[in-house]
Amino acid sequence: MVAVLVIWVVGFLLAVNLVTFAAFAVDKRAAARDNQRISEDTLLKLAVLGGSPGAKLAQARLRHKTVKQPFGRRLNLIIGAQVLLLAAGVILYLSPGARAVIFSQFPVLLE
Repeated sequence: MVAVLVIWVVGFLLAVNLVTFAAFAVDKRAAARDNQRISEDTLLKLAVLGGSPGAKLAQARLRHKTVKQPFGRRLNLIIGAQVLLLAAGVILYLSPGARAVIFSQFPVLLE
């Protein structure tokens, strides 16, 4: 059961990162051709969904959205939040004591 969940999560993350990288590439090309662009809001939503590695890779490889500071700060904030959530998840997973303390406050989660 857990292995299947891990496979789905990894597959989802691979897909969302490929889509995010592709969206940055499409937006870069549209910017060069003065065509309709992909909104920054959409690009940031893709990062929130788990595509932040793809977004950072696209920024570096395509040199796209690197100067626009409001966008860059928001992307970095998303990445920081994701790192904190991941760290919290790892701590909860590795520390039975932390799990017991947190879940004792929310008994419905133990059912």
